[in-house]
Amino acid sequence: MLLRINNVRLSLLHDVTLTAAVAKKLGVPAKELTSVQVLRKAVDARHKKEICLNYHVLAEVEVPARWQRRLKQLADVSVYAPAVPVAPVLGTAGLTERPVVIGAGPAGLVAALELARYGYRPLLLERGKDLAHRVQDVQEFWQRGRFNPASNVQFGAGGAGTFSDGKLTTRVNDPVMADILQAFVAAGAPASILTEQKPHVGTDKLRAMVTGLLQQIEALGGEIRYESQVTGFKTGEGVLTGLELADGTSLATQAVVLACGHSARDTYAVLQEQGIGLEAKAFAIGLRVEHPQELIDKAQYGTFAGDKRLGPADYMLIYHTPDGSRTAYSFCMCPGGKVVAAASETGGVVVNGMSLYQRDSGVANSALVVNVGPADFGADPLAGVAFQRTYEQLAFAAGGKNYTAPAQTVASFLAGTAPVLTGADQSVVAPSYLPGVRAYALEKVLPAYVSSTLKLGLVAFGRKLEGFAGPRGMLTGVETRTSAPLRIVRGRDYESVTHRGLYPCGEGAGYAGGIMSAALDGYHVARAIMARYAPLV
Repeated sequence: MLLRINNVRLSLLHDVTLTAAVAKKLGVPAKELTSVQVLRKAVDARHKKEICLNYHVLAEVEVPARWQRRLKQLADVSVYAPAVPVAPVLGTAGLTERPVVIGAGPAGLVAALELARYGYRPLLLERGKDLAHRVQDVQEFWQRGRFNPASNVQFGAGGAGTFSDGKLTTRVNDPVMADILQAFVAAGAPASILTEQKPHVGTDKLRAMVTGLLQQIEALGGEIRYESQVTGFKTGEGVLTGLELADGTSLATQAVVLACGHSARDTYAVLQEQGIGLEAKAFAIGLRVEHPQELIDKAQYGTFAGDKRLGPADYMLIYHTPDGSRTAYSFCMCPGGKVVAAASETGGVVVNGMSLYQRDSGVANSALVVNVGPADFGADPLAGVAFQRTYEQLAFAAGGKNYTAPAQTVASFLAGTAPVLTGADQSVVAPSYLPGVRAYALEKVLPAYVSSTLKLGLVAFGRKLEGFAGPRGMLTGVETRTSAPLRIVRGRDYESVTHRGLYPCGEGAGYAGGIMSAALDGYHVARAIMARYAPLV
């Protein structure tokens, strides 16, 4: 009998095997367990004196029939029924042109893969370069300050997530997520993402995964074109009829997945010019904070800090102002990572976080951001873009106009004193941002209400995590690309409300926030296209 058993807890204080813990929970001898397979593993650190690992498992149990009824009635125990993949409903409308997918980030990759699997032979257009050349360009920027607006952290194979922590967590509860994770593993992601409560692949493993996904798309009949920026959308009578590319190429289209990413500002401008439905939306801006990873580990795990079974600790922090008008919160927390330069335009400084799969840099970093919305920058769909650009340009000027970033210690930021990069006891973490940093008062490169909210938030976070607001922290600015500053409006059928044949998709369209939610959106958009059209002959 195959059983699913939830909440099997192993205390780090005791040397007990998982099999023994499962047998104890079921009340059967361990010898009756033929196999135990981990479905989910999480850390429960709510009680610092006894941290536990919490497992959900599948167990094959060989017991007499008279025992089976008792086992089925136990709390946290159920007979396992494997999920059955849902086959797509394929439409009947004829396609004379291949579906086009714009953007090779998570949304575009999954959309293209799903279309390719069922015979639609998609054409995937990516404005940036292939992965190998993109990595070279990014390293040239970080090491030498030579910025390439066409190939950077935002543009190129894999999208912005390629240079990130590679988090695969999401608040969206959709059974399709399991299938997407399986596809990622098949493409080269580590198998651990199938069981970890907070799975991540790191930028190094993510690159391998992206390569695998691209290879699968091509093997299934899809085509990928790099350095193929869409510069125009041909429309007529509320229908998208074609695309214009930067090299002068024109493409006739029937179905276009627009997964352009949240930094495709020139694409947004073209969409507005051509009357495609857009609306402003809220997002968040702020700074990156760095601490020694050991400080975060101790604050989260107490005496268990450094235990190899736990790995580097993360955190999720949130603070609401007393009047409820603003919220400061941590975002894209990267244990054992570093802060990276993530500009996509000449003359702007943007910071982001990244880590390798091993998360072994010894430094924890996270965005600390504050919500902003149309009330702050205006209702025009492109007003949020202008707002982002203003503070990116201020940061560029503050750093010396060479992509050096403004930075200061947490202590000097909170005290409002002259900005410094070192503390009196030399214990402050060294800023990891490349090409480099310059001491500068960060409140001068942010709106006053953002700076004041961040200060209140830092103090509150220091009460939750010992040392967080102390003398060892470093701040670097500015973080502006938390999510898209606008939404490309679509209906329940995933199609643009103003132009048929256009399917806005993913984070850049305003419908996702991270790798997994973007990938999920790509999956559903692809299924919507398949539900209308028959595969290509």
